[in-house]
This record gives sequence, C-alpha cells and structure tokens, in this order.
Amino acid sequence: MISDRTIQLIKTGAAGLLLIIALLIVLAPIGPLPGFFIGGTATVAPVVWNDTRDLHEVRLRVDGTLPRVVIIWVVQLENELYVMGSNESGWVSMLGEGGPVELRIDGATYSLKAQRMTTGQLPVIEAYQEKYRPDYPDIVNGMGPPQDMITGASVYRLLR
Repeated sequence: MISDRTIQLIKTGAAGLLLIIALLIVLAPIGPLPGFFIGGTATVAPVVWNDTRDLHEVRLRVDGTLPRVVIIWVVQLENELYVMGSNESGWVSMLGEGGPVELRIDGATYSLKAQRMTTGQLPVIEAYQEKYRPDYPDIVNGMGPPQDMITGASVYRLLR
C-alpha cells in the first residue's frame, strides 16, 4: 500500500512538472506571441549568408530588462539580412535605433547588431513584399504600398 506521504510527494512533483512545462510554453515564442528564450547553438555569423529565399521565419531576440524573442520574417539583399516591424510593435520599441540582437536560423543562433535604416528602406520593403506575397497574399496586400510603409515601419539591417 502506498503511504499518504508518497501520494503527496507524487502530487507535488506532478504539479511542479506541470508548472515548469507551462513556464516553458509561456517563455518561448509561439506564433505571434513573443517569448524570452531563443535557443539554438551559438554560431559565428558567416561572411556570406546562405540563400534565404526559401526561409520564411526566423527568431529574433531583442535585449531589454525582459528580453523579447519574436518569430519574424527576414529578407536578404546583396548578402545583407533585414528584418522589419511596425513602429507600434513591442520589439521595435525596445530596439529603437538599433542594438545587439540574436538571430536564430534553424538550429544556429547568431549574435548580430541591428541598425535601423533611416534611408534606403524602399528596396528592402519591396523585397519583403515580393518574397512573402505568394505565400501570404492577405498579409502583404494589407501592408499597403511600400512607399507608405516607410513612415509606419522600422527596417533594420543585421550586421555581423
């Protein structure tokens, strides 16, 4: 026969395990919800990035009192990687004009510096729309014309 003390320990252990699982679910980014953990293996950024045309989503970690990890789109132009977000987005507000970020592509996590572009955003926005329109037409068409996005979005170049 199992003692009451053993049953209590099993219940406490199960409750603790459920709490840990719930925290991991909350702290990791899921869909549009940000998290805290980026995961992956720390990797030195390559001099030449692999082709990202078929890569739809990456994870981006922005530093802060409570770091934020978002699942985001990425575009590549002339061997430079760019991310973009609405000026009203929490991660954009945290990043401001730029700063250190981590970018996870598949299992590799790269320490980079995000630099907010103040000129030359139009080709990046057009590349974003061209890349993602075939698979996400409703989202991309809802963005409006690229020229109009310059004032409502921030575009960041990711530097090694």
